[in-house]
Amino acid sequence: MHQFLLDNRADLIERCKAKVAMRPRRAATAAQLANGVPMFLDQLVRTLGAEELGLHDESLRISGSSNGDTTAPSEIGVSAAAHGGELLQRGFTVEAVVHDYGDLCQAITDLALERNEPFTIDEFRTLNRCLDNAIADAVGEFGAQRDAREARARTAEENERLGVLVHELRNVLQTATLAFQALEMGLLPVGGATGGLVARSHAAMAAMLGDSMAQVRGSARGTAGEVFSVAELVADAARAAGYDAAARGCAFDVDEVDPFLGVSGNRAKILAALANILQNAFKFTHPRTAVGLHVRADGERIFIDVSDHCGGLPHGATETMFRPFTQSGEDRSGLGLGLSIARRSVEADGGTLTARDVPGAGCVFTIELPQRPLH
Repeated sequence: MHQFLLDNRADLIERCKAKVAMRPRRAATAAQLANGVPMFLDQLVRTLGAEELGLHDESLRISGSSNGDTTAPSEIGVSAAAHGGELLQRGFTVEAVVHDYGDLCQAITDLALERNEPFTIDEFRTLNRCLDNAIADAVGEFGAQRDAREARARTAEENERLGVLVHELRNVLQTATLAFQALEMGLLPVGGATGGLVARSHAAMAAMLGDSMAQVRGSARGTAGEVFSVAELVADAARAAGYDAAARGCAFDVDEVDPFLGVSGNRAKILAALANILQNAFKFTHPRTAVGLHVRADGERIFIDVSDHCGGLPHGATETMFRPFTQSGEDRSGLGLGLSIARRSVEADGGTLTARDVPGAGCVFTIELPQRPLH
């Protein structure tokens, strides 16, 4: 078998390529993976050669023992593990790992029958041992890397979910705290607009915690869209943002809104999205400038614009700023989730959230939602 493999190496590799090309998603390539069939074939040849010379230790060093001992990795084991990892990176399944080595075994036996080349029982045992060790190490590494990748993805997903809850709770708690501090001064009635803002903030926090508990139990349900007043939405957002404006010493310009304009969706989430955008605007606008909150209607769409005076955006920032955990500027007090959460919430109700750069001046964030008649 040793000499047979040497004489027919190129033919065997071409046969394996042809078998690979016949399987879905596995087109034959000009150069096989470096740790794949060609390297295994060379290692098999050297293993058989060592056994012909009676070099038992050298044979085991190249191909490993039949019991799959992992304490001393063989050459075949190391390269097969690399091959399994490469197939995972290329998006293939574990079946592709097994097939690659099975193809070579079939190619060897088919060609041996065609050429009427007999092999000894010991040679077949060596072939099977090499294939067994290679497949075990390739599949093992494939599985280990796949499990690690899935674990990282789960961790990232859990971190983002927790980050969203923390971010939203912090924002609503800050609003409730500022409003309550205004009530403590004794100048505002508890039953007035500021008191109502405190009550709605507590209700929003309770709803967030309730949704999170439902997700943990696996019983979370989507919130049906409700039609609500844009004017009231903007008034609530402006009232909460007014405390932020006062704390940062920024002017806050809010237009009057047509009381007959309505939109539909999850009011709490859209309000939270608008609050996130306003918070971002106050965070980055330059001192002694203004943040604007304006509403316009165009046919069947409602546009809510938040403008600031941050000085303009870097090239490409209008898209990267919406990625989770993305932060810019020196103020890193948040988690970099506000704009990502806002876009997701708006899109969930059939809307869009975009950013437009105003070079040298600032930027404008626009929430666009379908207009709905108020009943």
